[in-house]
Amino acid sequence: MSSLDKFNLKGQRAIVTGAFGKLGAVWCQALLEAKAHVVAMDRPGATVSPTIEALQKTYGEALLLVEADITDRAALDQVRTQLRKDGRSPSILINNAGLDQPPGKQSKAYTLTDIPSEVFESVFSVNTFGAFQCMQVFGEDMIKARHGSIINIGSLYASVSPNRSLYDHIQQDPPFLKPPAYGASKAALINLTRYFAAHWGPYNIRVNALSPGGVLGDQDEQFKQKFCEKVPLNRMANFDDLVGPLLFLSSPASAYVTGTELLVDGGFTVW
Repeated sequence: MSSLDKFNLKGQRAIVTGAFGKLGAVWCQALLEAKAHVVAMDRPGATVSPTIEALQKTYGEALLLVEADITDRAALDQVRTQLRKDGRSPSILINNAGLDQPPGKQSKAYTLTDIPSEVFESVFSVNTFGAFQCMQVFGEDMIKARHGSIINIGSLYASVSPNRSLYDHIQQDPPFLKPPAYGASKAALINLTRYFAAHWGPYNIRVNALSPGGVLGDQDEQFKQKFCEKVPLNRMANFDDLVGPLLFLSSPASAYVTGTELLVDGGFTVW
């Protein structure tokens, strides 16, 4: 096998959770281009993104759309049963689904002392517990096959606390707070990554985390300028920056890599 052939995922089936979101479509497209069959999973009632619709037209049966709430164990079991019917259980799992509050989005704001417990718990329910359940459910067939790659999508904020100065220009009362549960839930997910890697290594299942830094989107110009000033590469990530790391961790190119967090942050955390 040549070095480039190691990135080919032909014959592999991959599950991507939170597939209809901004990054979910990036992961789906990357896996499809690497010849994998992809199961794009999102919560019931979620709007299918235009990118996913376009990928369906291009790749046809290689892209399967399914509905399931990752906090609902019974729903995940049903998806597993559905996938077993054609004898092609997933060998790649991308735990991408997550709750976040980007800067500038119009949603209810709280002071740090007033954040309701249910708001905090809801983030952990999806970002950590949901990913845990997906690993339990879809990891079972990986154990039987003695082969698999699980990639948990972390965050820059699993390693560092959000810098308040990045958000202090946002006119909001009370002032905008990056939800404390977000980074905490992602830090917990990194620990779960190491835990599963240790326990499932003997079954040839690799479990890693991919943690993007700031990804360019519809943030306001002032935020983008301030953020880039704190990045050695002097820019935010674009979608193409994330594709290579994902394919590396998904494929045999990383056959001896497990239990690690791959930070794709432009150097933000070097300081």
